[in-house]
Amino acid sequence: MTRLLSPLTLRGHTLRNRIVFGAHTANMAENGLPGARYGAYLLERALGGAAMIVAEPVPVHRTGVLTRGNFLHGTDEVIPHFQSITTPVKAAGAVILQQLYHIGAHGDSDLSFAPHWSPSGGPSYHDSDGSHAMTGAEVKELLDAHVAAAVRCKAGGFQGVEVWAAYHSLLDQFWTPWSNQRTDEWGGSLENRTRFSRTIIERIRAECGPDFIIGLAISYSPTFSGTTLSAAELCEIIGLHDATGDVDYVTVGYGSYLEFEGIIPPFTHAEKLTTPLTAQLKAVVRHAVITSEAGVRTPENAETILSAGEADLVSIVRGQIADPHLARKATEGRTGDIRGCISCNQMCWGRRSRDYWISCLINPSVGREWEWGGDRFSPAASPRRVLVVGAGPAGLEAARVAAERGHAVDIVEASSVIGGQFRLAGLQPRRGQILDLLDWYERQFAQLGVTLRLNSYLDGAEVAAHPADTVIIATGSLPDENAFQRWMPQEPTLPGLAAGNVWSPEAVLRREARLGDAVVVYDEGGTWRGVGTAWALAEQGRRVTIVTPDPYVGKEITRTAADGPVRRRLAQLGVQVRAEHCVARWHGNGVTLRNLLTGAEDTMPASALVMATTNRAFDPFSDSFPGKTTHRIGDCTAPRLAAYAFHEGRKLALAL
Repeated sequence: MTRLLSPLTLRGHTLRNRIVFGAHTANMAENGLPGARYGAYLLERALGGAAMIVAEPVPVHRTGVLTRGNFLHGTDEVIPHFQSITTPVKAAGAVILQQLYHIGAHGDSDLSFAPHWSPSGGPSYHDSDGSHAMTGAEVKELLDAHVAAAVRCKAGGFQGVEVWAAYHSLLDQFWTPWSNQRTDEWGGSLENRTRFSRTIIERIRAECGPDFIIGLAISYSPTFSGTTLSAAELCEIIGLHDATGDVDYVTVGYGSYLEFEGIIPPFTHAEKLTTPLTAQLKAVVRHAVITSEAGVRTPENAETILSAGEADLVSIVRGQIADPHLARKATEGRTGDIRGCISCNQMCWGRRSRDYWISCLINPSVGREWEWGGDRFSPAASPRRVLVVGAGPAGLEAARVAAERGHAVDIVEASSVIGGQFRLAGLQPRRGQILDLLDWYERQFAQLGVTLRLNSYLDGAEVAAHPADTVIIATGSLPDENAFQRWMPQEPTLPGLAAGNVWSPEAVLRREARLGDAVVVYDEGGTWRGVGTAWALAEQGRRVTIVTPDPYVGKEITRTAADGPVRRRLAQLGVQVRAEHCVARWHGNGVTLRNLLTGAEDTMPASALVMATTNRAFDPFSDSFPGKTTHRIGDCTAPRLAAYAFHEGRKLALAL
């Protein structure tokens, strides 16, 4: 980790290593102001060793508001609130900047209640609206707004700003010929198309002084060649900005509003996505340093990039959401203790896409640091003997955190491995990061002295006889043996179930199912449980048809930006889709489907049917055990997504 852990100086500010916690919308503002939730979120990453933190972007103008959690624009009211956040972050050893942004044409009318301002009035790729082509006076109004926002940042204690020109935002719209068709001084030649961004940076430097860091955020989206800017065009543009000497670093992200899934790349994507461009930029710039972002998940990845000379800094965002102490652990040589991001996007981008504040599936303290203390655990006032029954997500997290707090913990699991259904998800294509996480739990248990007993199915009498004074039931859920469909509530059991060859996704992934060549997967949830199982079957060479009551495959995965990539892969594998249908009857060698729009039915041959319907809670025990305090968490109380099991495990263990 020689390069990763070496310091770097920008404008007289020393970064203690090369790890950046890059800008992203945490959506934690309260009435437009940063508060305790956001302050503790950033401070935890500063305490965790991040060298530079780029705070959530602030819209510079009323026409740039994009989320309910955006900070207030155009008012000094934010200054003292930001001071209360920047002061402790700097005291913890991190350099802190703020990103300035305007999304141009791609606004959200429901939030801004204002026309989207853009260079030439093009359509929005965020909603279905068009945009307003700015007048010359309005261009200058937005110039002033950027500069005023930077001045407020400096007053708020930030040591610099990052000017946002990524993902076909306003500045990128000026740069890109098809979205900038102006004929005045702001359009036409490259000199004119970059005048807006260069003027912003020149004026920020003049107003904020020589020791103020100015970064520039851009993005690389090679999928849409000829539409988004090419690597050569971006190198030329950055060369113009670098020549001024005012730009101190350039952060390179991936994707755009046209390639939205690449902005927060899920596990369907490769890692180190921006190095093809960052390596080229390194040969162009003379003043600025280059930051690689997108798909830099681990310190090992980061060191590879830096040691190859492909960048000077690395932005690890989701990796430091999942483990806020990633940088400190890397510095201490404890990379094996880092809780690795699984690139699921479920609670970070997944919550942000629904306009909630962000969290993390595998680290439920995210967004709750101010209440829960982040990843720093206080000892329990009265250590107890704790028995956890079930080693799925809820039980694993409860056992780990209870042990972190000094409780003596035994965890028992009926299976030969930990993880429950979450482990089965890790057997789906490209989801091996889940298995890495389960290995991490086993390492933590060994360090914390947790006793793990596998192949141990306890009955009620054995639980009652255990010496623990606290029992945590985390036995999870089981597939519905009746294959009940919520879109056919009048049928308590799948018609034709007795014909056989009907399986659950769990049986498929455990290789227990005898499927044959032609498999129908009924996916009622629109989640990875059904979609990922269909993908796995198609990768095996089977002929797969997905049937879903939803209008398209992967509806609930949409929030993670992974639905498009998985549909493309399924199409490449020849998977057929019957959307807005349910299973009217199974025949043992075929299935009758019912069109939910018309009621029409048709039958297709199939060798097996996989029913991805809602599970049923599994709790084999009585309400309580005499002389013991009993708690129930996770799917044994109600089947849900894994995030809520991790959350309940952490929450309970903190309360013990």
